[in-house]
Amino acid sequence: MLGLGQSPRIQYNHFLYFKNLFMNHWIDNLPSPLFRESLRLMRVDKPIGTWLLMWPSLWALVAAKPGAPDWYLLGVFAIGAFVMRSAGCVVNDIADRKFDSHVTRTKDRPLAAKRISLSSALWLLLLLLVIALILALQLNFFALKLCFAGAFLAVTYPFTKRFIHLPQFYMGTAFGWGVIIAWAAVTETISPEAWIIFAATLTWAAAYDTIYAMMDRKDDLQIGIKSTAILFGRFDLLAVGILYLFTLALLAWAGYRLELLIFFYLALGAAFVQMSWQIGVIRDYPEEKFLATFLSNKWVGIIIFCGFLLGRT
Repeated sequence: MLGLGQSPRIQYNHFLYFKNLFMNHWIDNLPSPLFRESLRLMRVDKPIGTWLLMWPSLWALVAAKPGAPDWYLLGVFAIGAFVMRSAGCVVNDIADRKFDSHVTRTKDRPLAAKRISLSSALWLLLLLLVIALILALQLNFFALKLCFAGAFLAVTYPFTKRFIHLPQFYMGTAFGWGVIIAWAAVTETISPEAWIIFAATLTWAAAYDTIYAMMDRKDDLQIGIKSTAILFGRFDLLAVGILYLFTLALLAWAGYRLELLIFFYLALGAAFVQMSWQIGVIRDYPEEKFLATFLSNKWVGIIIFCGFLLGRT
């Protein structure tokens, strides 16, 4: 039996080892510092960005064509969302490495804390972009060409917060571009419905990222970073609510044009309830609630995906 014949100190050390092994994130237990910090740089331990990037693409894959979805394309886009989100995080931390050290929430990121070198981060970015290209080559030529525009949006987004007060909308454009690529991958065209779902993704992303930006508003004001949370000021929650309503209205319009079944509209109703819950939770600006509210948007994505899936069959 573990600990038989061992001193209490050795037994306690065993206890700490297994406690850390099972309670820490698995990345913390990796022996290679470079590998460990590379995965942290990619935010593998914080997958919410992958979910939020992936769901709109999957909406489009299901909505673009009646019947069962193309499971191979679903897999390509799911992996692609992980890779491009990771690449976006690396670019973001390269661009913000001098700013992040002055922000409470980000000062411990690998580049800001100098646990990984800039050259290592650049090599990692190159590797991710090569993998993304391999995935893009699985698509038809029209969709492949659109991937280059998506890559441009992804790698330039982190720099927009220095120059414009609406970086959340630019991020929404980058996330929504996956809708356009996915639609083209299925149909080799871009129909009006694809652009409507793209617009819905843009407003949805602008809304939830405004909530995210509220956490950093004080620090961003001090270091000169721009955001919609700063731009909207005391009307921030009103703006988030309006953006959520636009999102649902645009999705309902797309559903009407696609002649989706009632299940889709029931899903939109459930998404409305979840969005309303978010506004209610943060209406008094409790700092400890912002992150959990932002994270809950993965459920919005799942709900709407199920609506498209059930409504299109």
